[in-house]
Amino acid sequence: MTAWNDFSTAAAQAGIQQLKPSARLPVLFVGHGSPMNAIQDTHYRQSWQALGAELLQKHARPQLIVCISAHWLTRGGWFLTGMADPRTIHDFGGFLQELLDQQYPAPGAPVVARSLAAQLRTPGSAAPLGVDADEWGLDHGTWSVLKPMFPDADIPVVQLSMDYSRPPAEHYALGLQLRALREQGVLLVGSGNIVHNLRAMQRSAAPNQAYDWAIEFDQQMKSVIDAQDLAALARFQALGALAQMAHPSHEHFLPLLYAAGAVHAQESPRYFNADYQGAAIAMRSVIWGA
Repeated sequence: MTAWNDFSTAAAQAGIQQLKPSARLPVLFVGHGSPMNAIQDTHYRQSWQALGAELLQKHARPQLIVCISAHWLTRGGWFLTGMADPRTIHDFGGFLQELLDQQYPAPGAPVVARSLAAQLRTPGSAAPLGVDADEWGLDHGTWSVLKPMFPDADIPVVQLSMDYSRPPAEHYALGLQLRALREQGVLLVGSGNIVHNLRAMQRSAAPNQAYDWAIEFDQQMKSVIDAQDLAALARFQALGALAQMAHPSHEHFLPLLYAAGAVHAQESPRYFNADYQGAAIAMRSVIWGA
């Protein structure tokens, strides 16, 4: 990956040049579930379509979308995508060719990515973030939800990686830094799942069916969000065996911490898609500031 101060001058000529002050935009956490939700006419996809239309109607058009996806994990630092034309990544296997053919040609924002990387700080450090100008792109945690929301793919998109070697509290701390971007025309989107255990999936399960442990963990996290004690979400591992069942690995939970960190005091949550996919994936999604 490319360090921010080694960023390509040629690539930096493309895309938006700077963010301008704006009315505060909402922040979202979206449960993305199966990649097939991007192409099947599920109620999840329908809700993403409706939400995109609502956001464009009720709020200023975003200058930039910053997405934190469960599917871009780094170690030893956080990175922002800094290419002018991020590729659509099909980071899955065993699905229909129709899904593999999907493209989301949203532009990047290399100049803004470089600026943000220089402004943001690695939690617990004075070091800036990095910029990846050539390796990553938009993975399915990003494009599978943004394509139904904003099908014209004309809003620049930057992805923020998650340093999986760092504790959950540091992911929340970086979310706190992102909060100010909401007044600079940035729509923040965390994309993961509040419960995500692929090993336990039952593909024939109905949306209202789930394991007791999945329901319990989902409801406990909802209670924390309802209480507006959002920093407590970073202590989810204190639930021990319950947390381990909900997240054998916890990369799908971490995007919620970034979204929660960007919430202002007294902003109430609004939930949607509060059911389950395959009995072991909680699709609960949250929007604040709508």
